[in-house]
Amino acid sequence: MGRGRVGRWRDQAVALGWLVLVWSLLWGNLTWANLVGGLLVGGAVLVFFPLPAVSFGGRLRPWALLVFVARFVVELVSASLHIARIAVQPGYRPRGAIVAVRLRVPTDLNLALTAEVVSLVPGTLILEVDRNSGTLYLHVLDTHGPADLDVARDRTLVVERRIVRAVGSSAELRHLDVTSSEKGTRP
Repeated sequence: MGRGRVGRWRDQAVALGWLVLVWSLLWGNLTWANLVGGLLVGGAVLVFFPLPAVSFGGRLRPWALLVFVARFVVELVSASLHIARIAVQPGYRPRGAIVAVRLRVPTDLNLALTAEVVSLVPGTLILEVDRNSGTLYLHVLDTHGPADLDVARDRTLVVERRIVRAVGSSAELRHLDVTSSEKGTRP
C-alpha cells in the first residue's frame, strides 16, 4: 500500500509540474509570480478536478515504438497532403461521415492513446469516447461511400494494434491476436 501511495504522489507531482509549465508558457515569461501562481492554480486543479488513476501494466517495446512513430509520421504527411489538395481544389466539396469504432483492447490508457493519435491525423476528429463499450466515434472527412467508412475503421484498428504492440501488456497482445483472428482480419 505504501508503494502505491508513493506512486500516486509521484504522479501528482509530475502532473503539477506540467501544469506549472503550461501556466508559465501561457503567460509568456518565467517569473517568480508566475511560478507561484502556476503552483496555486495547478494545485487547485488537482484537488478540485482529480483525474482517475490510469495504471500502466504494459511494457515499452522500443522496436515496435519506432515502427509506430515511423508509420505515424508517414500517415501524418500523407493525410496532410490529401487535406491540402482538398483545400486548394476549386469547386470540390468534401463529404464527411461519422464512424463508430469499437476497440479490441478497451482499457482507459488504450482508449486515450488511440483517440489522441487518430485525432492528430488531419481529416479525422474524435467526437466522443464511450468508455463503457470501448468505442470511439470519429468524424472522417472526404468519404465517398461505405468502403471509405470501412477504411477509416480499419485504419483506427491498425493504430490501436500498433499502440498495443509498442506499449501494451502481454495479455493485451494475446487479446488483440485472439480478437483479430476471430474476425478474420489481421490489420
